[in-house]
Order: sequence, then C-alpha cells, then structure tokens
Amino acid sequence: MAIEVQKPGLATTVQDLGRPGHYDVGIPLSGAMDRFALIAGNLLVGNPEGAAALELVFLGPELRFTQDALVAVTGADLPPKLDGSPLRTWESFQVRAGQVLSFDFLKRGARAYLCVAGGIDVPVVLGSRSTYALGALGGHEGRALRAGDILPVGAPKHAVPAGRPVPEPLRRGGAPTGTLRVLPGLYEHRVTREALGTFFAETWKVAPEADRIGYRFRGGSPLSFVEREQPFGAGSDPSNIVDSCYPYGSIQVPGGTEPIVLHRDAVSGGGYFMLGTVISADMDLIGQLQPHSPVRFAPVTLEQALEVRHQYTATLMRLRGWHRDSF
Repeated sequence: MAIEVQKPGLATTVQDLGRPGHYDVGIPLSGAMDRFALIAGNLLVGNPEGAAALELVFLGPELRFTQDALVAVTGADLPPKLDGSPLRTWESFQVRAGQVLSFDFLKRGARAYLCVAGGIDVPVVLGSRSTYALGALGGHEGRALRAGDILPVGAPKHAVPAGRPVPEPLRRGGAPTGTLRVLPGLYEHRVTREALGTFFAETWKVAPEADRIGYRFRGGSPLSFVEREQPFGAGSDPSNIVDSCYPYGSIQVPGGTEPIVLHRDAVSGGGYFMLGTVISADMDLIGQLQPHSPVRFAPVTLEQALEVRHQYTATLMRLRGWHRDSF
C-alpha cells in the first residue's frame, strides 16, 4: 500500500517519537512536536504508540490512497476532508482505494498528526523514522514532502473499527494554554534579579520564525546582565558563555532580547546562556502555538514540575485505558 502526495502542504514531514541516545554526538531527538497527539492518533488506528505518521503544519497536504486504509487526524483542529466531504478530528475513519484526503483551513493549534493503520513505512535511521531536515536524516529522503512523493505504508498490526472518537477530556493540542511553566536555573545568574522578575511578569508573543529547532518569542523588555569580566572561551556579548550543552526546552536569550525555547530538532550545545528550562509536560503545548500567540513564562519549583509531569502521565494512562476498554 502507498500514499501518493498530490499537494505537500506547508511543511509536512514523517515523524514518530524520535531517536533518543544520539544527542551527545549532535543528533537531536526529533520526532513529533506534540507527542501526546501522535500517540492518540496511533491508538485510534491500532498502531503501536510510536509508529511513524505525518506531522502537518498550518496547511494540510492532499493525498491519494492506493488501497483501503484506516486513518485518524489528531492534534491541531485541521479538519480533514475525504473527496471533499468533511470529517472529524480525534476520530478514526475509513479511506477507500482511490480516494483523496485533503484538509480545510486551520481553526486552532499549529500541528496535526495524520496516522494510518500500519504506519508510514520509510526506512529506519538510527532507530527512528523521524525526519531531521536540518541534517537531511530520516523520514522521506530526509526532507519535507513534495508533490509526487510516494509514501509506503506498513501492514496493520491490529484490526480496529472505524468511527471511534477520543473522549473530549482526553484531547489536547487544539487550544494550547498561554502559560509555559519554567524551571529557572542553569545560567540565570547572568541576569539581574530585576530583569528576571520582568521576564516572568511580561507577556511575550510567538515570532513568525518559530520552528522545530526553536520557538522564538518577542515583545518583552530586553534583559539586563550582571557585569563580569569576559571569560576565556566565551564571546564578547553579555549573553555568551563558554560553550555548554543545551537541554531540550532550555531558554536562550541571545543578546538579551528575544527568548528562544529549543525544541525537537535543536542543536545540542553552544555559547548562549540559558535562563531556565520549560518543563517536559509543556513541550507538546509549544508545538501547538501559532505565530503572534501571547505567552507568559511562569517559574515553578522542581516539586511542582514533577507533579505536573505526574498529571501528564496520568492523562496518558487514561488515554491508554480508554483505548483498551473501547474494544
């Protein structure tokens, strides 16, 4: 079975849950920006949670199916259409051979996930089918889809019925919160206490340059730095440090002006200080933020971050429980 790409959409890529274990040699995790939505979509069509799917950004593709398939679209509210007839997101549906799947205009969120029973069967590279476009690695030829591409689909693992919707309380991704919780630290000592307080008090907006490497924000006040003698090996800008490793979710502020939250395709290290780290439970939400969305950064303690992670895990467990009980 295969899917023919008639129109590629804006930045459609193959993604799974990523390729952990290679960050130390500069190869990032990659994978779905909204992991919860990918897992939900795969469960709807009977796939393993980490099966490869298509990540659709802002504008959906137009795809022709060569054989019958069970499909689901989760994440952002990007309404699917089958031969022009509208369908619902967060619910599995049947596609017949020869039918064309397209998408209406985006209503909420930023990234939707198109999951197909059997998964997108591109080659596995370093343990993952995810696309890392900056390194031309994985996915379909290491890049976003183009018109004329042919995507192979694997054999379904389990037969599940069409028409199963994920319950509303378990859906995430369509209307992200305007608050990103941050564990301060790392190099926050480089800025004054007043500047740090202002950073957390002000409202920022997502910049148009936000992408899979990092989400840039603008609109807040520039940071003021603590005076220092330039260390050997660090750049002359006050935001420079001696090169250091970058955790996922870490917040850089080059020149002290526009924060950047590093995401799935981020580089693994460099010479900019990090104000703190967005907690893991909020990383999915960043991937659903549209340009110009207002955002506040809220400091939390380690204990609070762990509690939120526990809540995220509990929601995921409820999703898995719903899946088991729905047969």
